Amino acid sequence: MSDDSGYGLWSLVIVNSVIFILFAYTFFKPRTGRDWRSFGAFSASLVALFTEMYGFPLTIYLLSGWLQTHYPSVDWFSHDAGHLLEMLFGLKTNPHAGPFHILSLGALWCSTAAPARNVGNLFLRSASAI
Repeated sequence: MSDDSGYGLWSLVIVNSVIFILFAYTFFKPRTGRDWRSFGAFSASLVALFTEMYGFPLTIYLLSGWLQTHYPSVDWFSHDAGHLLEMLFGLKTNPHAGPFHILSLGALWCSTAAPARNVGNLFLRSASAI
């Protein structure tokens, strides 16, 4: 394992978690116990997300025995190895420009374009009713 790991950046986990949770709090402002439980679940998911991104990759940890046996030449704690599908399929491209990232960006675009179109149609219908 190299000393230049892409993980273990715990200060970044804390800073990002605090910023995003406070940002969400400014919009949500929980009042009841149910609101606080929902906000706590949301906060926990953010902490888990940033822990997985910058702290320690749980998926790689759980699969580390199998991965090291089948792919002994790969440093699984480097940043590029964190993109498991690119490594498992043996793609030698930059994982940020690989087919899986392009597909995920396409899926993101589709999931955001449909609600935006529906909101626009709703706005046009309400404006024409006036």
